[in-house]
Amino acid sequence: MLELKLVKINKPQDLNFILGQSHFIKTVEDLYEALVNVPGAKFGIGFAEASGACKIRSEGNDAALKELAISNMLELACGHSFIIFLENVYPINVLNALKNIPEVCNIYCATANPTEVIVAESQNGRGILGVIDGALPQGAETAADISWRKDLLRKIGYKL
Repeated sequence: MLELKLVKINKPQDLNFILGQSHFIKTVEDLYEALVNVPGAKFGIGFAEASGACKIRSEGNDAALKELAISNMLELACGHSFIIFLENVYPINVLNALKNIPEVCNIYCATANPTEVIVAESQNGRGILGVIDGALPQGAETAADISWRKDLLRKIGYKL
């Protein structure tokens, strides 16, 4: 028997997070090491172990973000998955470092949008099938939208 569920990521509105999958108990420490070297970044990591003690492993340099990661992982309850909540850094600044960690298998999303996780549950446990990230498109961008996008990217320092 297989049951599908939607699990909402609970977080403050503008807080960025990264949801992914990995395969080894040392994941939480390797994720920490990849993030701790980013100047000014605050983060909390939760990792759901899928074998052995099956604990939510956690690390971080911000107690509130770490607790947020733990509570979301307890709700997701999907083995070998992780969530990272970030402040003072955008996911784009750390994604390549995270993807280069040998035990990281997949990144499902990196966003500040409201997000629901599609979870499948069987007799053996739970797994992430995918995510619903943000809202539906509201049409194609206009010349004014293009101008706004380009201005935003320059304002926040991603383009010259």
